[in-house]
Amino acid sequence: MPFYHKLGKIPPKRHTQFKKPDGSFYYEQLFGTIGFDGMSTNSYHEQRPTQVKEIKKQYSVAPKVAKANNMQSYRFHGFKVKPENDYLDSRKTVLTNSDCSIILAAPKKSTEDYFYKNTDADELIFVHKGSGKLRTHLGNLDFKYGDYLLVPRGIIYKIDFDTEDNRLFIVESRRPIYTPKRYRNWFGQLLEHSPFCERDLRQPQELETYNESGEFLIKIKKQDDIFDMVYASHPFDVVGYDGYNYPYAFSIHDFEPITGRVHQPPPVHQTFETDAFVVCSFVPRLYDYHPLAVPAPYNHSNIDSDEVLYYVDGDFMSRNDIDKGHISLHPAGIPHGPHPGAMERSIGKVKTDELAVMVDTFKPLKVTEEALKIADGDYYKSWLE
Repeated sequence: MPFYHKLGKIPPKRHTQFKKPDGSFYYEQLFGTIGFDGMSTNSYHEQRPTQVKEIKKQYSVAPKVAKANNMQSYRFHGFKVKPENDYLDSRKTVLTNSDCSIILAAPKKSTEDYFYKNTDADELIFVHKGSGKLRTHLGNLDFKYGDYLLVPRGIIYKIDFDTEDNRLFIVESRRPIYTPKRYRNWFGQLLEHSPFCERDLRQPQELETYNESGEFLIKIKKQDDIFDMVYASHPFDVVGYDGYNYPYAFSIHDFEPITGRVHQPPPVHQTFETDAFVVCSFVPRLYDYHPLAVPAPYNHSNIDSDEVLYYVDGDFMSRNDIDKGHISLHPAGIPHGPHPGAMERSIGKVKTDELAVMVDTFKPLKVTEEALKIADGDYYKSWLE
């Protein structure tokens, strides 16, 4: 859960007059969620944020589903997604359901000709390769390898990349994304046993403010359509804001693993949650220290959730023939576990250097045509001896 943050100039009391030096007014906007009951931010703009000049076109970016009802375990080769110049064009949805979509992207160029806003979904962008700056109407965040960028729905943003070699793993969530509630007290503060704390969450500290009129294209996503809307004022015209609803960054390298005498279940790796799925971070850590410990995970049945693992770096000890950028999908309803030999190899090991992101969804995931382009169709046979 983000905590209170303020940046730039704001008046002493909300919903009161706030004047510019020349006596004209700044324009207040409540940027809120869940019908005035969720997290919100009050922002103050040089110009009215409501000035639409033209709606140029509307077009679909809905994923094309190849398997709506899937019971097959898959491995996908994420790095086989070809790089593309445009940020939005590069985003390829590989798995989807009514709550979330899992997207791979390899954008080569920064967004220059347009701004982007997703009105349907929070976006959790994991940076596998690349560095740069996330620029938003509520301030900027520098990013690099291993960063999660949490972009709440409705944020207007651009992304500047330092080079053309970028790989992103993106989760679009139609449910709000929060930090796990079991790591927060009833005030919202992260507790002592949490694997990260507020110091690890990076808030925007740089606010770009432009008082410009003209034609500014914002590509707005709603219900899997993109609307090209031209506004009469620059979207980055905020002079100040305060509240709880803003983008922030968290590095997977700042996640402090929880270990025990015997193998710990996946929830100890939990980093983010919604009421429809969870996101976990597997990071370098010491193995279990019971004298008869088996470090490899035990076989388990995904009765209630589909499990997606995105492999980032290191040697993932429970899998054979896994490389960077691979994605495994283990669907609900069938068991899975270590590959043959993995359990035996793990015994006696004292640590792992693996790095991976896991998404467990409570509704089944549909497999898209983009996913089948990079799929290993025989992966489901890889447990045969």
